[in-house]
Amino acid sequence: MLDVADALAIVLDRTKALKPEAVPLSPALLNRTLAVDAHADRDSPPFDKSLRDGYALRAGNYGSELIVIEEIAAGQVPTKAVGRGECSRIFTGAPMPDGADAVVMLEDVQLEGDVVRIGDQRLKPGQWVYPRGSEMKAGEIVLPAGTRLNSAAIGVLATIGGADVPVFPWPKLSVVATGDELVPVDAEPGPGQIRNSNGSMLASLACNAGAEVQDCGIVPDHEPAMIDVLGTVLAQSDVVLLAGGVSAGKFDLVPGVLERLGVRAHFHKVRMKPGKPLLFGTFNDTLVFGLPGNPASAFVCFELFVRPALRKMAGEAETGPRLVPMPLAEAIAESNDRPTYRPAKLEGGAVRPLPWSGAPDLRAMALADALLVLPAGESRLDRGMNANVIVL
Repeated sequence: MLDVADALAIVLDRTKALKPEAVPLSPALLNRTLAVDAHADRDSPPFDKSLRDGYALRAGNYGSELIVIEEIAAGQVPTKAVGRGECSRIFTGAPMPDGADAVVMLEDVQLEGDVVRIGDQRLKPGQWVYPRGSEMKAGEIVLPAGTRLNSAAIGVLATIGGADVPVFPWPKLSVVATGDELVPVDAEPGPGQIRNSNGSMLASLACNAGAEVQDCGIVPDHEPAMIDVLGTVLAQSDVVLLAGGVSAGKFDLVPGVLERLGVRAHFHKVRMKPGKPLLFGTFNDTLVFGLPGNPASAFVCFELFVRPALRKMAGEAETGPRLVPMPLAEAIAESNDRPTYRPAKLEGGAVRPLPWSGAPDLRAMALADALLVLPAGESRLDRGMNANVIVL
C-alpha cells in the first residue's frame, strides 16, 4: 500500500489547472483564483490626499493665524497654491494643493471668518496626508497569479480598472453514490437499507471547496446500470467522486466497471485509517476517485486527496493539506495499525480528540473542525504535548 504522501503526490502529478476564462468584475469572482498577475495601471492614491477634514498648510512655514484662500472638496482639483500665512479648507479624500504638505484637523483650530487660528501647535510635514502611490505604484504587481480572490481583492481589481478578470473556472464535479442498500434521503429505509448520506455530504464538501457540483444520485450494485451512468458522467466532468463499491467484496463492482470504461487506475488502497480502500484513476484529464462507502472514510479521503486536487485545478498555489503542530487539550493513548486521522475540536490554541467509534461514525465528523493525525503503532501523548493537526 502507498503512504498518504506518496498517494497525494500521484494525485497532484496527474492534476492539471483548468484553462482560464475572463469573468466580468462582479461578486461572481469571489473565491475564484487569479490566473495572471494583476498590475496597477496608475499610482494609488493618484495624488497626495488629505486624510482628515481640516486645513491644508505648509508645516514649519506658518504663523499662528492663517488666511483661508480656497475650499477643496473630494473630487475637486485645487486652483491656488498655499503660501506663507495661508491655508486651504480641505475635506477628507481631496487632493492637497501646491505649497501644502500637512493638514491640521478642523477640531484643532478656531475659525473667525476667513481667519484660522492654530495656536502653538507644532505640525510636521506629512501630518494627515496620504502620499501619492502609498498603496500601489503604476506597473506594480498588486495581486499575483494564484491569489484566491476575497472581497478586498475584488476591490483592488476595481481600483486598477480590472473590468474583465482572467480567473480559473470552477472544476465540474459529479458525485455518484453506489449500493443496493441506499435509499434517497426522503425515503423510509426498509430492512437492511440506509439513507444516502454520502451523496449529500460529498456534494456539500465539493461546493465548499469551490467546485460546480452535480449530484447524480444512487446507482445500484448492478454492472450495466453503473456502466450506463458512469459512461455519461465521465464524459462531462473534470472530477468524478464515487462513494462505495471499491473494497474487495463480491458486490464491490466499481474497480472493474471503471476499467471496462477505460479509466486508468493509478493506485488502489492507501496506508491510512479510515479510508484504506481509496481508488484513484484518470479518464483522459478527468480525475476519478473511488471513495470508501463508510461516511467518515469518504470525508477523510476528500480532505486529504480531493480538496488538494480541486485547489490545483482551480489554480491555487497552495494545495494542502497542511500539518500544524498543536498541543493536546487532553492525554491520548491509542494503538493503530495505520496512520490515523480522527475527528478533533480546536479549543483555545489546543486540540481535543472527540469521542469516535470509527469509519461509520459521521456524527463525530460533524462536530469536528480538525483532524488529529496519529502515527501507526502506539500513541501515548500527555496533555500539552504537540500532535499534528489538519485544520478543516
